[in-house]
Amino acid sequence: MKNITLLGATGSIGLQTLDVIKEHPDQFRLYGIAFGKNVDKATEIIKAFKPKIIVVQDEKVRKELLIHTDQSTILVGREALDEVSADPKTDVLVNAVMGSVGLSATLTAIRHKKQIAIANKETLVTAGHIVMEAAKKYGVDLLPVDSEHSAIFQALNGESRKDVNKIIVTASGGSFRDKTREQLRGVTVKDALNHPNWNMGAKITIDSATMMNKGLEVIEAHWLFDIPYDKIDVIQHKESIIHSMVEYADKSVIAQLGTPDMRVPIQYALTYPDRLALPPSKSLDLVEISTLHFSKMDMDRFPCLAFAYQAGRKGGSLPTVLNAANEAAVDLFLREKITFLEIEEVIENAMTNHSFVKQPDLETINAIDQEIRNKTYEKY
Repeated sequence: MKNITLLGATGSIGLQTLDVIKEHPDQFRLYGIAFGKNVDKATEIIKAFKPKIIVVQDEKVRKELLIHTDQSTILVGREALDEVSADPKTDVLVNAVMGSVGLSATLTAIRHKKQIAIANKETLVTAGHIVMEAAKKYGVDLLPVDSEHSAIFQALNGESRKDVNKIIVTASGGSFRDKTREQLRGVTVKDALNHPNWNMGAKITIDSATMMNKGLEVIEAHWLFDIPYDKIDVIQHKESIIHSMVEYADKSVIAQLGTPDMRVPIQYALTYPDRLALPPSKSLDLVEISTLHFSKMDMDRFPCLAFAYQAGRKGGSLPTVLNAANEAAVDLFLREKITFLEIEEVIENAMTNHSFVKQPDLETINAIDQEIRNKTYEKY
């Protein structure tokens, strides 16, 4: 029996993780949860799973939650995220929080040699050099939850990394994949949140529409698999059936396929190196699908992807700027303070005007992150 601590329990990945735990009550127990503001959903989770430890965003949320539950152990704030991540009874930490808030918890879990299922890509984007150095030092594997990184991880199993020619990350194209740049003028938040393939949270869905989500995944893949950026390709694949591929020196390509269901990579991260049945999931029927489509990724059409490659190759503090500016811009768009196309402008301006730091430490990363957010919100 594995004790699972789930950060971001009320989000899309969090809820699907709970589905996996529910399917295998003899394998997993929900030991701890952390969430932001969704008290109603958190109350349902607490009643159904009875976690021993609960972490909430602030004191206001704690007081509201106490109205609905008699759970006595309710911790508050970012320090509490670290505390639950280090808890001796936590076997697996699933980090599914949104944004750079997940960084400290990941580092804490690494130092305490926890198995980590990582769905918080911002952790590696903002501080990949620090996180991977710590993971190597403490002998901890970061098991990817993203479908693309899980696919790459599986395609690399049993193979020599020196034989890898390149990795190929697939992208659905998001909500606006068939629209021209001109057609993007005036699109609404509702339009952007209508993803054709995946059921995801608002922030990730907007990132998918701008292709920033894929850009963050490129940076994450660089760190997770120690692959140079010149060996990471992105192609558009509308059906999201091939989740990613690895090409080897002999030009053999190993791909991981499956129906679009996030519970599959989540479960694999929880059970690795074993596999369990997932009864509600649908088997892949290639005859029924019949045709798969692929196309070259247009960097002019999706400049956010180009920004991510630029930030990743430059390294240092630039990925932190990229991520912080994007998080602020997406938040502003969701609150209808800026237009969809202005998301790109916010990110480009932040990167252009940033004073680059070559090898930032954690304190510097946190300071730059906050500075970029403050400047962005002040402007809009």
